[in-house]
Amino acid sequence: MSAAGAVGLDVRLEREFDDAGFGRSVRALDRLAIAHDASHYLLVPDAVLTPVDAAGVSAVFRASASSGRPITFRSGGTSLSGQGVSSSILVDTRRNFRRIEVLDDGARVRVQPGATVRQVNARLARHGRKLGPDPASEIACTIGGVIANNSSGMACGIEQNTYRTLESMALVLPNGAILDTAAPDADEAFRVAAPALHSGLASLRDRVRGDPVSVAEIRRQYAMKNTMGYGLNTFLDFTAPVDVLTHLLIGSEGTLGFVAEATFRTVPLASKCATGLLVFETLAAATEALPGLVECGFATIELLDSRSLTVAQSLPDCPAEIAAIEVADHCALLVEFQASTDDELSRLRSDAAEALTALAPAGFTLSSDAGSRAALWHVRKGLYPALAGSRRSGTTALLEDFSVPVGRLLDTCEALTELLHVHGYTDSVIFGHARDGNLHFLVVEDFRTPAGVERYAAFTEDLVRVVLAHGGSLKAEHGTGRVMAPFVREQFGDELYDVMREVKRLFDPLGLLNPGVVLSDDRTSYLNDLKIAPAVESEVDRCVECGYCEPTCPSRDITLTPRQRIVLRREIETAKTAGDQPLLRAMEGDYGYQGVETCAVDGLCAVACPVGINTGDLVRRLRSESQNGFTQAVGAAAAANWGAITAVGGVALSAAKQVPAPLVAAVTNIGRSVLGKDVLPHYSADLPGGGRVRRAAGNDRAVAVYFPACVGTMFGPSDGSMGVRSAFQLLCERAGVALTIPDGVQGLCCGTPWKSKGLTKGYDEMRDRTLPALFEASRGGELPIVCDASSCSEGLETLRSAAAKADGRYRALRFIDSVEFTLAEVAPHLVVENKLESLVLHHTCSSTAMGANGAMDRLASLVAAEVVTPLDEGCCAFAGDRGMLHPELTRSATAAEAAEVGERRYDAYASSNRTCEIGMTRATGQPYRHVLEVLEEQTRPAPSAEHA
Repeated sequence: MSAAGAVGLDVRLEREFDDAGFGRSVRALDRLAIAHDASHYLLVPDAVLTPVDAAGVSAVFRASASSGRPITFRSGGTSLSGQGVSSSILVDTRRNFRRIEVLDDGARVRVQPGATVRQVNARLARHGRKLGPDPASEIACTIGGVIANNSSGMACGIEQNTYRTLESMALVLPNGAILDTAAPDADEAFRVAAPALHSGLASLRDRVRGDPVSVAEIRRQYAMKNTMGYGLNTFLDFTAPVDVLTHLLIGSEGTLGFVAEATFRTVPLASKCATGLLVFETLAAATEALPGLVECGFATIELLDSRSLTVAQSLPDCPAEIAAIEVADHCALLVEFQASTDDELSRLRSDAAEALTALAPAGFTLSSDAGSRAALWHVRKGLYPALAGSRRSGTTALLEDFSVPVGRLLDTCEALTELLHVHGYTDSVIFGHARDGNLHFLVVEDFRTPAGVERYAAFTEDLVRVVLAHGGSLKAEHGTGRVMAPFVREQFGDELYDVMREVKRLFDPLGLLNPGVVLSDDRTSYLNDLKIAPAVESEVDRCVECGYCEPTCPSRDITLTPRQRIVLRREIETAKTAGDQPLLRAMEGDYGYQGVETCAVDGLCAVACPVGINTGDLVRRLRSESQNGFTQAVGAAAAANWGAITAVGGVALSAAKQVPAPLVAAVTNIGRSVLGKDVLPHYSADLPGGGRVRRAAGNDRAVAVYFPACVGTMFGPSDGSMGVRSAFQLLCERAGVALTIPDGVQGLCCGTPWKSKGLTKGYDEMRDRTLPALFEASRGGELPIVCDASSCSEGLETLRSAAAKADGRYRALRFIDSVEFTLAEVAPHLVVENKLESLVLHHTCSSTAMGANGAMDRLASLVAAEVVTPLDEGCCAFAGDRGMLHPELTRSATAAEAAEVGERRYDAYASSNRTCEIGMTRATGQPYRHVLEVLEEQTRPAPSAEHA
């Protein structure tokens, strides 16, 4: 059955969910968008539900039981083993479950399942604390996934994983009962709410404890990282049924119940580190040194095999110590000490000095330099994207993991290397957490052919044999999911597998919670529903659907995320190939607004993406393809007459301020209804009046070219402010820094307005006008070119990079944002007369992409005693005129940040881009200005000095 013709919800279920009061969708676009996750499995749900609280989830459970419809929970979608996909009802528990509450000065934290690990740790960092689990996907993985998979990571081992650090939870049982396990009477409440489950868990506890063989096997299995099956160690570690219940839910992958809220005990934040790379001639030498290195107290010991080192050498910013290796059979161990204080770090280094002298190869050093450390970790984290991003279009990257006792690591590595060679996975890499005997490996397979599926099956069977023969666990961090569910019995044996089956029966007697995950009696079920990734577009074919981009996307809560924009393009291509015209029409009809019009093309997705995909490039191309010859000609004409257009636009905004705002809004709304909401902007009273026309100003003594952004002509400053143009010029004048402004500047632009709309002819026209003028003004690149809007600074560099491929002289042009220029060349010559008590900053997407946020922070700290960057900061999505075309996009994108900013008052509100300032002013009701305007005010000479 096609996705367009899926069963959906029957009338009775529709009525039940109406009564429950939460959202649901059976639209093909929504179902297909959320169907994809980071795993190599794909199932398309019949419906997507979005409950807002635990009571809503309880209603879902009751409706599932009464209808017999299976349900699966989904939050971040970073899981790699297929535990977050469903062909029935998928429940989105990310959108409405994001509350974070720091307790006991950071010693504990209470958090809902939709919050990401990074968001939680950002709040804990203010208290010098963090979560124990430290998964590499912390930018996107949610607490719900962390609990569902019993996540660990590079440093936490099994001592600080989810199982060891989760204190209590508020949960929903499959019968709809809601329990708070932190309550004093929690066990009694559990007994009353679910008597059969309560007594059944007590019986299973006694059964397990009464079997010495089972006890010994459980102790052996859980002495290493192990996320296979259900956590049977809970029967040995806890006695009260409610505590057994709590810890069985950890690692259960949504097959036993729903965790609506969890309280964690946190761990100290290790902000002081020393990192180094030990390079050994062989894998054997590295593993031989491993026990001694563990004794040294390293928090992380990461293994990189010879293939990993070769891949690392292909990275553009490979560190010199790796680039210099003539790789043969070499193996490296990336090690790091972590401490909370400098004294603690010094003790760790001192205590390990003698052992390291004996264990480490010649030339080994530990560095606390941030740049050196970052370069080494970039190599470790870059292995996955380097291989995944270079795979052939249409193939699938599979990142798998397992663990073995550390003493068996060498034999297992050698056996795995041989398996990869035998099965033809010659481009694979082996890396991972050697300290814990936990290895990761990546293979690339083509599931479009039967031969690819057969090869994968044969390799998996051999892998199971090898890992279990070495006393290991088939899953260590990534969860059992679908990929290893058929092999749980083989790892644990009949008795313990039967205990797991009884656990599942007690919790979920109808078998409706995430069927096919964790346990499967079908030996070949892991080969069902494999995901095919058709080649679609060069911009996005490298996407591995991991979802790292999603938390940074400004449209994530209103339409689609970058991952969803990409997977829907794949689904559209699949529908075309299959000739499914009803589905194709439905998707293409919805994709325009959802996928194209509401994309801010801010580029933050590329910053977060492990393979560097900028989904904005795809959207810009789609916008370009939608433009006809007439609109392209209009765009080119606008570029040719840009000076007049910006001047008229500024005058129009100033005139609009003199007319009652409702009247102007009514007129623009009529125009939007006729011309389209993606053509004519919406006017609102919070828009400023127009600005001043730019004028050329030559100066033979200039040390820089000043390129004032045209946005300052369109939009004037905040009420009572002078604007960034005047502020920057005054600051330079005070510092004795001479500037020159190019001839014809009023008609020049960075080209971003045309690029973002897909108006390629206009973009080319502006490129051919702007770059020659700047080349001449900068004396052939001798002078740097400074721009006062961060988005335009980035846009100019983009313009230059593209043009330099055809005209090499433009390589000499150097662009720098006014914030960075002021910090380096102007601020040292200024005196801050009076510091503000507080200032809140909004970093723009462009300043983030350019790496200029640090300069903005330092500049702000010169003028304010307290500089605050909101933890919920993100792209404001104003995106030039996007915030006027689609105000709903900016409202959604700024909601969390605005709420945080609104918790208190600040002396100043600052950013580095005029449209972003307008967007944040609209969102918060506070006057955001350019940070240089604030600097100018605080460095004004005292009246007597100015008079003198």
